[in-house]
Amino acid sequence: MAHATTTVDAPTARVRPLRAAPSPGLDERRFRLAVAASTTLVGAFLAFRATAWPPHEDEALELYVGHRSLPALLDTVLGERGGAPLHFLLAWAVVHLGGGLEALRFVSAAFALASVPLIAALAVRLADRTIAAVATALAAVSWMLLFHGVYGRMYSLFLFTSALSYLALLEALRVGGRRRWALWVVAVLATVATHPYGALVLGSQVVFVVVRRERLREAALAGTAVAVLGTPFWITDLVLAGRFDVGVGGGGAKLGGPIAVLEYFGEVIADFAAGPVLVPVVLVLVALGARNLVRTNSRAATLVACAVGTPAAAFVLARLGSAAAPETRHLVFTLPFFATLLAGGVVAVARSGRPGAEPGAVAVAALLAVGAVAWGWDKTPALFRGEPQTQVTARERAAGWLAATGRPNDVLLGYEPVFLGAWKRSPRFSRLVLPRADARLALSALRDARRPLGRGIWVLNSADTTNIVQESTIPPRRPRPGAAFDVRAFGPLLVVRTRRPVGTPARYLRTAAAVMILGKTLGIGDADINFVTVARATRLLYGGSPS
Repeated sequence: MAHATTTVDAPTARVRPLRAAPSPGLDERRFRLAVAASTTLVGAFLAFRATAWPPHEDEALELYVGHRSLPALLDTVLGERGGAPLHFLLAWAVVHLGGGLEALRFVSAAFALASVPLIAALAVRLADRTIAAVATALAAVSWMLLFHGVYGRMYSLFLFTSALSYLALLEALRVGGRRRWALWVVAVLATVATHPYGALVLGSQVVFVVVRRERLREAALAGTAVAVLGTPFWITDLVLAGRFDVGVGGGGAKLGGPIAVLEYFGEVIADFAAGPVLVPVVLVLVALGARNLVRTNSRAATLVACAVGTPAAAFVLARLGSAAAPETRHLVFTLPFFATLLAGGVVAVARSGRPGAEPGAVAVAALLAVGAVAWGWDKTPALFRGEPQTQVTARERAAGWLAATGRPNDVLLGYEPVFLGAWKRSPRFSRLVLPRADARLALSALRDARRPLGRGIWVLNSADTTNIVQESTIPPRRPRPGAAFDVRAFGPLLVVRTRRPVGTPARYLRTAAAVMILGKTLGIGDADINFVTVARATRLLYGGSPS
């Protein structure tokens, strides 16, 4: 894992190694021990907190789709929902091996843990071993890595595959040859198969190769292979873009220009490091790390600029619909580069030669580490202190009641964790689920369902984190939905079910709208999204536009 700088002979674009300059970096043994310590820290946290975070509907979705046959799963993911299928394939394997939510989260934990040494390996190729060790430690305590190591979705897998693809690219550029380029092709295909934003990873690597003019012929051949072999992923990304109104051109509802992009990147920095309070300090350190990287390794600085600049340019140019808001997790692939710059700033302070510089740098690093943990605790407190047992009991009771009284043709809205518990208890519990954030898919599922439709079932959660105010119980003096509904309260959960079958899509949508209005009066955040979905589906049903 020794660090070496490279350059390019201009006419032939062949990469030749340069002799590494003397560096006060850690020796190999201490570097490996530091990386092992960071990896052990992450492993211990994930082992103890894997079940602390409450089940989420996106995890329930993956397990729900995973119950289908492999052809049906691929048809759903590639043809209907769009997006990258690799994590759905892993969820399918988990389900068909007899696993559930805990096993799915173990997959996330495994990839998060494996990402730690990959971050170290990538950082040491960008800077020296001291900076790489600090970068690995800072990434290890980042909320971004710890939370997504527990969350049973694709983001720790995305971090792993993207870091692996950057490493494979650097190795292919350094050594060349079919084998190295084939490894890069596999790694980058795995990245784009993990998340649609894998296209940004690929794009940043293409820009880097073109700017540096390194091994252009070999890179072009490998890139052509990726373009051809990745055809299924490009098609499914277009399906996803069509669902969420993503296109080229500014003016999107979420990111409308450079200022909005800068605000978004500010949120990313906060989640990567120590929260919004320390963002000014972090920015100064990142700028210092970037300046030193430009001075000591312009090639590495170019790669960092491409990895960060490519998504920034894409967001400025993109038109994003109201349901396609990028979140900080979508840029998880930039975490190794960000951590390297931040660590570079900390180490630059230590090496400045000023009195007290080294103790001051240690204090800054400790502040960043403590701040990262504090920000994680503030952002997702249940990840650290666990979900209240009363909520766990309430969800289990609600799932038990639904499993005992449900019918196979009931109509469910959203992939609620309560439904996940009911499926686990009873194979007869309905699997007719309408996605709550996509009117077209919801209406399509209603139209394709066997008639007459069964009873409508909805779950309202007063403790959900999307609510402005979280309450541990449903208010006792709540509005009543009417005699047509059977309503049961379980702690913060209000389960609403029609007493009679809804029969037709039109009647279901009218009934669902009434329930969502009830949810809005209770301050349930998801009811706002659900009401919009129901309203749009109703307009589509009668031949109108969803907007």
